[in-house]
Amino acid sequence: MEWWGFVVEGFAAVSRLIVEDVARFELPITWFEVLLRLRRTPGHRLTASRLADEVSFSSGGLTKLADRLVAAGLVERQPCPDDRRSTWICLTPPGLELIETVTRSHANLLRRHVLDPLGADGFGQVAASARLLRDRTSDDPRPARMRSDSVATLR
Repeated sequence: MEWWGFVVEGFAAVSRLIVEDVARFELPITWFEVLLRLRRTPGHRLTASRLADEVSFSSGGLTKLADRLVAAGLVERQPCPDDRRSTWICLTPPGLELIETVTRSHANLLRRHVLDPLGADGFGQVAASARLLRDRTSDDPRPARMRSDSVATLR
């Protein structure tokens, strides 16, 4: 129990720093999460349902969030050519420019507050452990190798 408490406290401490850092760019953390996932996806787009799953939003919640991102000019909706029932959420050039800037700051923060104290091997072990926990407790029917990898490269 004590070890789990340290995990929760450490995650909460770094999460607070991340929220503060992202706020410097006048970007709500939920917007950051969406833009970050789109940035790391080939073509900078995901279907609305997949994006909702990745950010743990209901489809209605993501629709409202996407409406705000569209109004801000950071994403656009495009019809999915393979499935007329689906819609792509795509980064716009201004959205990509913003998330690139915020991601550089985010990576620097992670280097300073996570990578530096843990070292590459230690951080790799934390990431591998977190992935294992995610995969073992996930109700996602896709094989683990097909799920999005949430560990960003800090190089």
